[in-house]
Amino acid sequence: MNIALSFLVGIMFSVTIYLLLSRYIIRMLLGVVLLGNSVNLSLFVAGRIGPIAPPLIPNDLQVPPQAVANPFPQALILTAIVISFSFFVFLLVLTYRTYQDLETDDTNEMRVAEPEDEGLPPLGY
Repeated sequence: MNIALSFLVGIMFSVTIYLLLSRYIIRMLLGVVLLGNSVNLSLFVAGRIGPIAPPLIPNDLQVPPQAVANPFPQALILTAIVISFSFFVFLLVLTYRTYQDLETDDTNEMRVAEPEDEGLPPLGY
């Protein structure tokens, strides 16, 4: 199962890179979402998936009686989900405002600082 999930993480990262290299901002946003999910899944796979008992210690013992799951990757992933969602919402609002002002989501058409009707900038000094 870990090997299959490792391949899935690799595929998700490759799709993420493809989406982030796109010209359109909506695809870039989907790449950011997929990047967060890829990182979370890789942390989940690194935390060892399996039917392990929860980390509960009975009152009469000092240590757990059997092997227990590590709660740290799960807590880390939960925090990462919240942070990545808030980052995505911020980028979504920023993209929406940019689309309202420039009326395009193509990054090549967003070059306001470099108008097309003017010539090239100086190439040498």
